[in-house]
Amino acid sequence: MKAHTLMYHDVVDPGGDVYSVTPGRFREHLDAIERAVGRPPQRGDALSGGATPWMITFDDGGASGLAAGEELARRSWVGHFFIVTDWVGRPEYMDWNGIRALAQMGHVIGSHSCSHPDRMAACSVEQLLDEWSRSFDVLAEGLGGSVSTASVPGGLYSKEVGRAAAAAGYTTLFTSLPSQGVDSIDGCTLVGRYAIRRDTTAAQAAAAASGRPLAWARQRAAWALRGAVKSVAGQRYESMRRALLARR
Repeated sequence: MKAHTLMYHDVVDPGGDVYSVTPGRFREHLDAIERAVGRPPQRGDALSGGATPWMITFDDGGASGLAAGEELARRSWVGHFFIVTDWVGRPEYMDWNGIRALAQMGHVIGSHSCSHPDRMAACSVEQLLDEWSRSFDVLAEGLGGSVSTASVPGGLYSKEVGRAAAAAGYTTLFTSLPSQGVDSIDGCTLVGRYAIRRDTTAAQAAAAASGRPLAWARQRAAWALRGAVKSVAGQRYESMRRALLARR
């Protein structure tokens, strides 16, 4: 099975980091995707056969998520909003009223861990279970019902990360690996994603959502290059990355 999943972060006016897009560009993306794909996105917790599903996700739980969710709702589209539970209510992040409003619109609310570790795959098994389990419990209490989806913070996935998510009760885990393939680990479905950046054009977003091979191949090549840099830089990589994003 395949799935074409887009990974957004903030939808804000100019001034955000390299992974943010402006509201105007976001609407351009959605218009182009609608023309190219011709059908609404699916829920990650209810994937079915037939046409290859496409999905749209948002990481971190930034305050702009509410406006993004409203834009999707106007089109009767469902999005996935992944929340860092330790950050709920902080400046520039959604509070529980906003998160519950997204859920009431029909969007999927999931975990993005408790504290957003820079190197999730470097955490111990105990730390992984704590990150996934505590965020699961906090979201379930805040929403008044269980959650089933999560996304890996920082993009660093490993089998231990997946197994811990499955053990915590999640049935669908989104990674940052730019892959259209759908896999599984311990009964938890694994879904890769295409990262949307500030300079991603509407045509590129539409090509990724419709599964055009070249769009995904280019991002896989960039991902492989970053992986090589990470292996050399080790723990210094994240501080280097944050400095670069801040300058951009």
